[in-house]
Amino acid sequence: MHRSRPPLPLLLALLLAARGASAVEWEGTLKGTARLMVDTNAPRDFVDTSNRAPGADTALSVLGSAEGRATFERTQVVGRYELGARKYLDFADEDTLIQAGALEGSLALGTEFGVGVEGHAKDRRGGSRDYSDLGTSVFAEYAPDVRLALRLRAGARRFVYRPDATANFGGPELGVLGRYRFDRRHSLSLFGDFGTRRFGIEARARPGALGSRVGRREDGALTAGVTYAYRGPVSLGLTYSYQESSSNSFGETLLRHRVTGNAGVRLPWRVTLLAQGSLGFTRYPDGIFLSPEIILVEEDEGQNSLSLKLARPVSDHVDLEVTWGLWSTRLPRNDLSYTRQVFGVGFTWRD
Repeated sequence: MHRSRPPLPLLLALLLAARGASAVEWEGTLKGTARLMVDTNAPRDFVDTSNRAPGADTALSVLGSAEGRATFERTQVVGRYELGARKYLDFADEDTLIQAGALEGSLALGTEFGVGVEGHAKDRRGGSRDYSDLGTSVFAEYAPDVRLALRLRAGARRFVYRPDATANFGGPELGVLGRYRFDRRHSLSLFGDFGTRRFGIEARARPGALGSRVGRREDGALTAGVTYAYRGPVSLGLTYSYQESSSNSFGETLLRHRVTGNAGVRLPWRVTLLAQGSLGFTRYPDGIFLSPEIILVEEDEGQNSLSLKLARPVSDHVDLEVTWGLWSTRLPRNDLSYTRQVFGVGFTWRD
């Protein structure tokens, strides 16, 4: 599939409007984090009752990010870039280098409507999760006041999985995001995305269906959910999401329900506690087919997870942090389980 590019007329409108603006406001932030970690399952292996326990290892993790915003009279350009690396002491095959970037330009059409273009890219090198994820889209926004915001987008996505080219796909996507603020503390958000994914391989036929040709593999990916957020003495968030990936290839269809919660609270001695947990339920209508596991988010690798972080500022720009995370998944039909804990201590610098 050819990579989709933003329409030239819209890009030209954004550039001309920015060039003709009489004033511009600039904002930018820099942030860096370094942690020394102990990983109880560095190779991220599934095990059964006959296997030995996964291997533990020590790792050094660093992450840097830069974000900038330029606001003109009617236009706005926002960019973000992240660079992260992880180095293991023994499991060198799990060393990773990750780059991610996003760029968005928007043009105001009056006081309530706006249009724009956006693009994102993520590249992960190292280990068995070696991939590139690219996407671009155009969007329209409606924001009549500070309480309500609605965005509709249409674009395309391309995914390249280097260890196994049969997992590469591309296709168009549609999305919607809406947010309503009841007051300064309570808000509700709705989101939904749908995309068709076309692969370069033949679909797998259902067992027993002799002589039938299914054709090229095609998937439909649907994600929808709702988020409630509270901002007060305690920050709270609760999200329910439903994911459905329907495929004409046998064994590749899945249905997933997931609930995620997060909380943040200030403790004595200027300590901040952040917590996040999730519970998931996944059903495979055709049974579980163990195709290559593709992890699209760095730590989103288990149906159930729990993470805690304690942070305390030691200067105006540096925070000391202690972190712990647990991820787990179980495949009952295959008698396989996955568990991983990560302990870390480090610091975050911000400008």
